[in-house]
Amino acid sequence: MKTELEQIVAQSNSSLRILVNPNLSDFFFWHFHPEFELVFLDGANGTRHVGKHISRFHGSDLVLIGSNIPHLNFDFGIKAPYEKTVVHIKPDFLSDAFASTPELKKIRELLILAQHGIAFGKLTQEQVGPRLKKLHTLNYFEQFLELLSLLQMLAYAGDVELLHPQPVVNTHTEKEQGRLKKIYAFLDENFQRKIEIDEVAQLSNLTNAAFCRYFKKMTRLTFTEFVNHYRIDKAKKLLRLDNNITETCYQCGFESISYFNKVFKKVTGENPLAFKKKVQ
Repeated sequence: MKTELEQIVAQSNSSLRILVNPNLSDFFFWHFHPEFELVFLDGANGTRHVGKHISRFHGSDLVLIGSNIPHLNFDFGIKAPYEKTVVHIKPDFLSDAFASTPELKKIRELLILAQHGIAFGKLTQEQVGPRLKKLHTLNYFEQFLELLSLLQMLAYAGDVELLHPQPVVNTHTEKEQGRLKKIYAFLDENFQRKIEIDEVAQLSNLTNAAFCRYFKKMTRLTFTEFVNHYRIDKAKKLLRLDNNITETCYQCGFESISYFNKVFKKVTGENPLAFKKKVQ
């Protein structure tokens, strides 16, 4: 199975990226990234697919995934209403502090253990889940302190399951990672304008046709679909900041309000106005 390198773009003044209810239930998103991932899904049954581990969860699931472990989005195929919070933590999180701060010893051990993939039981889910749901409402400093507290709780949790007997090693080649990183960096710099396939194909040293085949194979989306998802992710962040819908549309590279509304609803399941009212 081909895995996709997901480019995580965190805030420059934060060690985290927090996603609240990212709607990926219609997408088979088999991917990996250098960042640690802490995910809590509440209110539905689904499939937990991390590395070579596959199992079902019922009602809710709380999992900590180590760096570069391939995994499927936990909401794939779920049709019932649910809530999901995903926290991406930079791979070098507290790395300089671990050696000189004995208070962080258990968190360091937890992050090392995360390379196996860790699932937590119902008791820990009940303690940690509600606090994870509220994490995005805090300012960056409070998020940092709250995350430390939650990781400490997870480090001492007794109801844990290691999803692999040995740490998971990703065999994805550096060449493939490097090519995708270059494409993602280009997209991050240019998503506000129209992007031609010729540009990214040339950037990748591929013909247009070869690039389209390569990108679909790596991401399971066409380049246009991927760009639209990227732009909608940016739009959701602007709408959460109470930006005007029309301004958000054009700031994110869409050329018309009607197309923006159509893509937004296709990706998120609701139109921009409904989304804005909900997050407010």
